[in-house]
Amino acid sequence: MSPRRKGSGSAPRRQLDPARELEPARELEDVARVFGALSHASRRHVLFVLHFRGGELTAGQIAERFACTWPTTSRHLRGLEAAGLVTVERRGRERVYRLARGRLDVVRRWLTWFDAV
Repeated sequence: MSPRRKGSGSAPRRQLDPARELEPARELEDVARVFGALSHASRRHVLFVLHFRGGELTAGQIAERFACTWPTTSRHLRGLEAAGLVTVERRGRERVYRLARGRLDVVRRWLTWFDAV
């Protein structure tokens, strides 16, 4: 039984910290963004290509390795960028994509929930 405040007739309310309460929701949204980006084989392939080619390629170099149209490749690159799995830098007329390796920690953190199983 919880302690009651004198004269209030109800249990004391715990003070909620709004920032702390939203943290799990934000983390779940973050996980959903990353897993959503990883859900398509072409986007996973882009990440592998970036990783094994030194972590940085131009959009054209990435597109050369795929049999899909440029708009499709561009859409996949935007999806990876939105999830934070790649960063993009403009160099003159080119866009250079860089693998954001640390961002994959979202997957590691998610998998730790299953360590206790």
